[in-house]
Amino acid sequence: MKTHLVLYASHDGQTARIAKAIQDEMAASGLDVKLQNLDELTPDFDPSAFGSFLITAPIRYGYHLPVARKFIQTHCDLLNKTPSGFLSVNLTARKPEKQDPMTNRYMVKFLKKSSWKPGYLGVTAGSLLYSRYNFFDSIMIQLIMKITKGSTDASKDIEYTDWSKVSGFAQGYIKYLKEAASA
Repeated sequence: MKTHLVLYASHDGQTARIAKAIQDEMAASGLDVKLQNLDELTPDFDPSAFGSFLITAPIRYGYHLPVARKFIQTHCDLLNKTPSGFLSVNLTARKPEKQDPMTNRYMVKFLKKSSWKPGYLGVTAGSLLYSRYNFFDSIMIQLIMKITKGSTDASKDIEYTDWSKVSGFAQGYIKYLKEAASA
């Protein structure tokens, strides 16, 4: 049995925490799973050695982080031939009506532009960490949050991640992998 790979890109650490929680659930279910930061891939990385791929990436200024987009573009053919999933982490998903992949504008935009067609999709909210942002990011994110009717109070960090939904995503992905293995 090949190892399942959970890849992530993370700007402020929340997506790394989400990916780790998913990896833990996958391992607890008996799957052999490896967690890998996309920023730490080495030139000798061989994706063909893995049995599945879950990519978890956050949104920053309207786009998934470049390292995630580059990995997907580079390995698109393999991703399309292998059981795979994609979890988009974005603040829009703090709103109940934007928590479905087909109603979340970032996921919809991603799917329209990408040649990769993941077999399992998810969206979850991240966190608003004003204390970690530099001045420019703080001002820009406050503007975005004002437009989207979110918190603009830079004195408060807010975790929007619903960990029970992350667990539900992980359980759904595990089921998807088991069904793909038996097909």
